[in-house]
Amino acid sequence: MSTFIASAARAADSGRWHLVDADGQVLGRVATAVARLLQGKHKPSYTPFIDTGDHVVVVNAARVKLTGRKEDQKIYRQHSGFEGGLREERARLVRQRKPERLVEDAVRGMLPKTTLGDAMYRKLKVYAGPDHPHAAQKPSKLEVA
Repeated sequence: MSTFIASAARAADSGRWHLVDADGQVLGRVATAVARLLQGKHKPSYTPFIDTGDHVVVVNAARVKLTGRKEDQKIYRQHSGFEGGLREERARLVRQRKPERLVEDAVRGMLPKTTLGDAMYRKLKVYAGPDHPHAAQKPSKLEVA
């Protein structure tokens, strides 16, 4: 019995759009569900070395929930690449300045650190509020447990 391997053309044709509402949801739960969709692990045609994933739109990212004391203790770091170029911010300040980054960084950390992972990440669209410009793609609403 041979192992099924999806062709790249077949994988590209099967791309669907999903809408995830992060309002009141725990950040890690939302991120794992979104990363699974982006990788295509929910499909029987999943192939690790081909991008079989779907597009995901996350709305209400500003209202995602952090458990425990992460709001004050979790630190987001960026480095410019230059000497002394490390910038650190607490999650509370990141939520005020750029709330989409909470979800984006959580999902990015769960994807492969390769060019294939970069392609998967480009299919993620995150918006702080309830509105998004992807209504023409008719995304199906997905409930995160």
